[in-house]
This record gives sequence, structure tokens and C-alpha cells, in this order.
Amino acid sequence: MSTKKINRIIAILAEYYPDAKCSLFYYDDPWKLLVMARLSAQCTDARVNLVSKELFERFPTAESLADGDLSEIEKLVFTCGLYKTKAKSIKEASKIIAEQYHGIIPDNMEELLSLPGVGRKIANLILGDIYGKSGIVADTHCIRIANRLGFVKSTNPLIVERTLDAVVPKKEQSDFCHRLVLFGREICCAKNPHCDLCPLQAQTLCTFKYIK
Repeated sequence: MSTKKINRIIAILAEYYPDAKCSLFYYDDPWKLLVMARLSAQCTDARVNLVSKELFERFPTAESLADGDLSEIEKLVFTCGLYKTKAKSIKEASKIIAEQYHGIIPDNMEELLSLPGVGRKIANLILGDIYGKSGIVADTHCIRIANRLGFVKSTNPLIVERTLDAVVPKKEQSDFCHRLVLFGREICCAKNPHCDLCPLQAQTLCTFKYIK
């Protein structure tokens, strides 16, 4: 894909979604973003926002969640799915953050990946939204749309991440990924995408065409 085409796609999505931000309501608290990002695996952001409100009322800090009763945490995050695994990992990660990092979320990939339940997707989200660093959040929307637009032909998250990292300007990456989420929810849906409403189709920037 040519640089000119890539820049046009980035510009059009920026025009449609100028204020794209993370849809998780973490209220500028890096620890809360990490916890919510972990809970969002195979769960909607809307559900995570709802569940997290009660979770953080009960456990407002990393220290309090680290000391919390695991069974109580499991009950609070039950509706997010995979609740036992998620409860265990957010409790363990909170303990490490509280004890080893004094409540401060690490600002580099290596240390972030050492936290229980944190993969590259969550790490890149933290690096971009909290620390203003580059990073491609290869979530389901990103992977689907990157393939449909012709950036890559792979559903492997790491391949998608590295491919987009090589072509999307560093300063644009965080906003670009948030825009892909909105675009993926509103227009380029997994099922029944609205190709007739797609601004990229209108500019012949996408060759994917959904046939009902």
C-alpha cells in the first residue's frame, strides 16, 4: 500500500472521528485503565464500564484490590466473563503495582508484559493513552479493518501490530487505533458492515465489499 493511500485513510478517519478517545471510563487513572483493559477481553467496553463502577467503589486503589478477597472480586467481575481468570490476574497485577512500583504503572513494554494478564494489546494501550508513546492496539476491530483495507493479510495480532507500526506515523498511532474502534462499531462492523455509508469506499480506498 502506498504512503499516499495510507495518509488519506488516516486523514479521513481523523475527519470523521476528530475526538476519538478510549471508550473505557478510567478517569485518567492509569491503574484503572489497566484493570478495565484486562476485564474487556471478550467483553464489551459498555459492560466493563458498568462493572468497574462498583468494582472501584469497593476497591478504589491498587493496594485495596491487592488486599481484597478473591471471591468477592470474582463476584464483582462475574458478568465480564472469564471471571475467575480475570479476578485472579487483576488482583495479582495490583499487588505487584502496589508493592514493586509504589502504585505507578510501568512506562515500558517489558515491565508491562511482566504483569499478570497483560499482553501487548493492553501494554500498547497503556503506553499510548497514559504515556503518549507510539503503539498499535491490535484488537478485533483493528485486525478486521486492517485486513479489509489491505494493510495486511493476517489475523495474527503481532503481525498486524508490526505491519501497522511500520506504516502509520508514530504520533498518529494511538488516535488511529481509537478511530478504528469507532469505525468498526459504526460502519465496518464484523457482521453486516455498512459499506454504503463508508467514507473510505466513497474515496475508493477500500476494495472490500459486503454482499448481503
